[in-house]
Amino acid sequence: MCGIVGIHSDKPVAYQLYDGLMMLQHRGQDAAGMVTYDNRHLHIHKGDGVASVVFNESVMSRLKGNIGMGHVRYPTAGTYDSAEAQPFYVNAPFGITLIHNGNLTNTSKLRDEVMNKHRRHLNTQSDSEVLLNILADELDSLDKDALEPDDVFKAMEGVFKRVKGGYAVIAIIADQGILAFRDPHAIRPLIMGKRGVETIFASESVALDVLGFETDRDLKPGEAVFVDMDGKVHTKVCAEKTEYKPCIFEYVYFARPDSMLDDISVYKARLRMGEQLADQIKAANLDIDVVIPVPSTSRHSAVPLAYELGVKYREGLVKNRYVARTFIMPGQEERQNSVRRKLNPLQLEIRNKNILLVDDSIVRGNTSKKIVELVRDMGAKKVYFASCAPPLRHPCVYGIDMPSRKEFVANQLTTEETAKQIGADALFYQTLDNLHKAVSEGNPRVSTFCMACFDGNYPTDDVTEEILKAAEENRCSDYVRPDSSQVLN
Repeated sequence: MCGIVGIHSDKPVAYQLYDGLMMLQHRGQDAAGMVTYDNRHLHIHKGDGVASVVFNESVMSRLKGNIGMGHVRYPTAGTYDSAEAQPFYVNAPFGITLIHNGNLTNTSKLRDEVMNKHRRHLNTQSDSEVLLNILADELDSLDKDALEPDDVFKAMEGVFKRVKGGYAVIAIIADQGILAFRDPHAIRPLIMGKRGVETIFASESVALDVLGFETDRDLKPGEAVFVDMDGKVHTKVCAEKTEYKPCIFEYVYFARPDSMLDDISVYKARLRMGEQLADQIKAANLDIDVVIPVPSTSRHSAVPLAYELGVKYREGLVKNRYVARTFIMPGQEERQNSVRRKLNPLQLEIRNKNILLVDDSIVRGNTSKKIVELVRDMGAKKVYFASCAPPLRHPCVYGIDMPSRKEFVANQLTTEETAKQIGADALFYQTLDNLHKAVSEGNPRVSTFCMACFDGNYPTDDVTEEILKAAEENRCSDYVRPDSSQVLN
């Protein structure tokens, strides 16, 4: 999972891009990069760490130009090598830089085409570099000295035919313009905004809000948007077959609550998740004194859940915001050790009470177990646990780093066994129907979602057992970055 932002403006964009990356920092904390174009040169800077570490005043002063884009990286494939930080660059045709959020599912096939058929060199294991070379190859095949919008769209037709998976992409083509496109199922988010003559693309609407852009719309499935050097916007759906299936886990965990994705409020969706959970918990007829969220994603679900149950809502776990999100923290041991550094329980809200803990999801169960232990150590009489998401059972091949199937606790244990495993007196999972209802209510025009991590139904038709095994083998989650506990959430 990554965050991307691109701007075509009539004034310098570097500092705007930096602010945009700060708003998307939750989507990737391993590396950051930026490129700007001054109508003559592409200026690129990238490195390991969060945006505030990678970019300083000296760097920013060199990023000149009115067109640019930025990327924050959370690796899901390839390696943690700093060479895989984005943007990527090829010098022909024209000179192209590219940033990408998502994962390709046919990377192996495309890599072979790029290296053996087209004799292009690939310097990293990143599928983003492969995608860049596919785009370059399609543009090169046009044999044009300058690109008209129809030329770009013809090239994109070729890209969509060749590339499989979930992806949102922004690219700068030197002296031609800026290009953005979204996969044919719109699995990964990408939104477009306007401010006078300026155009912005970003992973989440929060970047537009902070920079003062008005939201135009989310890119359609299989759509390409090309903004030429004069700032004129050209659009076309270039994929042959499209179907709206955005990732539902964005609403559960990854996206900021103040964002709109595909015209659905993440905040409102999470409120509805809490309301949906309430009916299940009411039916269990438990004696609950207080509802406590596991900060911070589940907070917005816990409030309406407590209201529906008619019990108190309390902040019983205080989060250290200078510790990385444990879901995306690489390395299982690091995830477990970070829980105590990350969360400090308030004994006054816990002691001698029956507690309902609410979290966004349960993946391996290890973090949940540590949290239940913390609460029990503070003197809770009973500890119940509720997950705003259904049981996670299947790996994501579209850009979210989830564990192998054998590591999902829901694939090993029943709900009752999982409750015992994490030390809870009872465990409640959201049903998949209720999760769908909670999110789709925000925009009836989006009636289907990618829910493959829950139900195993992958939107692209190329996901085979071989692809799933390859995705599990290529995961990066065993790596532990030095000083990862100091990464800003």
